[in-house]
Amino acid sequence: MMQIVHVYVRVKPEHVDAFREATLANARASIEEPGIVRFDVIQQEDDPTRFVLVEIYRSPNAPSQHKATPHYATWRDTVAEMMAEPRSSTRYSAIFPAPEQWELVP
Repeated sequence: MMQIVHVYVRVKPEHVDAFREATLANARASIEEPGIVRFDVIQQEDDPTRFVLVEIYRSPNAPSQHKATPHYATWRDTVAEMMAEPRSSTRYSAIFPAPEQWELVP
C-alpha cells in the first residue's frame, strides 16, 4: 500500500535559495530510491519561505529506508539551521487514482 507524506517547511528568508538548492539535491537522489514513486518539491507563491515536500512511497516501510540514506542525512543536517520553525508532516493514503494506476518511476 502506497503512503503519501506531505512535509511542511518554513525557512528563514535569508536561506530560501540555499534551502531550495539543498532540497533539490535531496529530491534528485531520492527519486532514485526503489521505494519512492515521487518526490515533489513545491514552494508557496505568496510566501516563498514556505515549502511542501510531497513524498510518495511504494510501501509503509519505505519512509524509514529513505531516512537511512546518506543523501537524506546530508539534507537534514544542511537545512537544520535554515528552518524558521521545526518541520511537520502529515501522512496520507492514496484513494484515487488507485496505486496501480499511477505512472510509477522506474
